[in-house]
Amino acid sequence: MVKLAIVVPCYNEEEIFEYTSKELENLIIELINKNKISKDSYVLYVNDGSKDSTWLCIENACQKYDHCHGLKLAGNVGHQNALLAGLHYVKDKCDASISIDADLQDDIQVIEEMIDKYNEGHDIIYGVRKDRSSDTFFKRFTAQSFYKIMHAMGVKSVYNHADFRLLSARAMQQLALYKERNIFLRGLIPLIGYKSACVYYARKERIAGESKYPLKKMLSFAFDGITSFSIKPITFILGLGIFIVIVSCIAILYTLISYLFGWTAPGWSSIMLSIWFIGGVQLLAIGLIGEYIGKVYVEVKERPRYNVEKVIEEKDHETTL
Repeated sequence: MVKLAIVVPCYNEEEIFEYTSKELENLIIELINKNKISKDSYVLYVNDGSKDSTWLCIENACQKYDHCHGLKLAGNVGHQNALLAGLHYVKDKCDASISIDADLQDDIQVIEEMIDKYNEGHDIIYGVRKDRSSDTFFKRFTAQSFYKIMHAMGVKSVYNHADFRLLSARAMQQLALYKERNIFLRGLIPLIGYKSACVYYARKERIAGESKYPLKKMLSFAFDGITSFSIKPITFILGLGIFIVIVSCIAILYTLISYLFGWTAPGWSSIMLSIWFIGGVQLLAIGLIGEYIGKVYVEVKERPRYNVEKVIEEKDHETTL
């Protein structure tokens, strides 16, 4: 039977943690009783430098439940790095892992279906939302636009898939070979190339707490995803520059003809607008190039993506690193 590790990144989740830990413990027991997973399967909660009592909640859950482990990171490193830390930790300690957010808006009942597909020979199983009818129009529009832009930029991604997925042990081993610091797992996982499948579910409302991805973070996350996997934005700026040069040449030619035939020359406003437009394009180009240079700067330093402070693997056993 499959030894399963469910990896749950946590950041300020004290309001919902009791519900989450109970639900996942019951799920593990249910799957064990159905002979779907082995008895030494577990849930690993990764504390991503929470400012509230999330780590204390994890410690209490590890004492209360038989299938609960904890991993405390030294400081906040972001959702993607926290999730990666959990996957790196369990890759040698299980046959397969399932990552899921702590709010449990993703339907844990499809985890059994994921395990069935794993047993059929799939290394990667994506949890995909059936629809976005529960979202607001703005959230639905921005999400759909995000996936379309990613596709246009040549980034491989699964439509309506976030970070709810199953990875086999060998898929996690391959993922560990990707050393970049600018992490975007939704684009990175498809690059592994192993046999994959999808399971579909309806996303639920959040029980408690608040979303850790407000609009500002979502936009930043989308921009990081695009610039980490594609140079098409720079290519677009190059194309725009060529277009402006051509338009400028036409404008110069028109001005010369106007002068020769005594036509009225364009006024001050049109000249100033042209200067502002070209100046704005130049600043945009410089900023975009700077963003890519900044990513290169982060990569070449090769600093650790996370540091582990404490590990709880079983009851009454805590290791400080």
